[in-house]
Amino acid sequence: MGPLPAEAGPTGLANKVADAPTGNWVDRYAPAAWRPFLRLSRADRPIGGWLLMWPCWWSAALAALHHGTVGQTLWHLALFLIGAFIMRGAGCTLNDLVDRDIDDKVERTRSRPIPSGQVTALAAAAWLAAQALAGLGILLQFNLFAVLLGISSLAVVAIYPFMKRITSWPQAVLGLAFSWGALMGWAGAAAGLALPALLLFAGSVLWVIAYDTIYACQDKEDDAIVGVRSTALLFGDKARGAVGVFYAGAVVLIGLALAANGAGLLSYLGLIGFAFHLAQQVVRFDHRDGALCLNLFRSNRDAGAILFAGLMADCLWNWL
Repeated sequence: MGPLPAEAGPTGLANKVADAPTGNWVDRYAPAAWRPFLRLSRADRPIGGWLLMWPCWWSAALAALHHGTVGQTLWHLALFLIGAFIMRGAGCTLNDLVDRDIDDKVERTRSRPIPSGQVTALAAAAWLAAQALAGLGILLQFNLFAVLLGISSLAVVAIYPFMKRITSWPQAVLGLAFSWGALMGWAGAAAGLALPALLLFAGSVLWVIAYDTIYACQDKEDDAIVGVRSTALLFGDKARGAVGVFYAGAVVLIGLALAANGAGLLSYLGLIGFAFHLAQQVVRFDHRDGALCLNLFRSNRDAGAILFAGLMADCLWNWL
């Protein structure tokens, strides 16, 4: 399926991206000239921004429990919110630049801005640079240790788009990139790292591997044809069991992070809610159902919110 023609579909939207939700704000309200660039950054599909943000917010809340810095925590949460969506957009732009010769061969991705011809590679590179500069502006609001730690994450971000060509574990590299915020939240508060942050980071990596395996199940057939590798292809019919193991490992490691930080009951209630949500995903998961896989993947926004709610409730209880 190629890009939809102008005025195609029931909403009359031009150049609709195949896997974007219908009637999103970009298609309805953004100026026409900006729409391809916003689609390139996945602004029409904000789920990735939420998933990048949650480890940052978890870590900031965990650090707040330890250090008790109320005003600083609220400021950092705002910075991480903005920064996560900017850098997710930059990462998607980079990924689409690298994958432009693959995306035009995959049904779900061939209507994206670059393979469909809405944005040239040169324009996409300029857009990437603009987003990176905006992200740097956010990063510079933190202490020097956090700034250097944030810059170091760029090495992981830069290699990720190439991993699907050389390993069946690109989801693990994505896990490192999308979990870096679990270190950043603590570093922003403490100008250093400690065991709770490291355990939280490890747990977040397993969480990302699991939910991105679910996501990758949408493209298994096309990926196999074009020679792209993934954990979805690696696990095959055993994908549900593998996702369950990774989710269980995430819960255990995050629980250890809470214990190492001396967290209270409310934090553990948040973790229990998080675990219950993940367990429901595993029960419902069917690697052959692409639509279900996408819905389960997106539901991790809510899973992340549940854990954060518990951590912040614990913080507020301690501050009162």
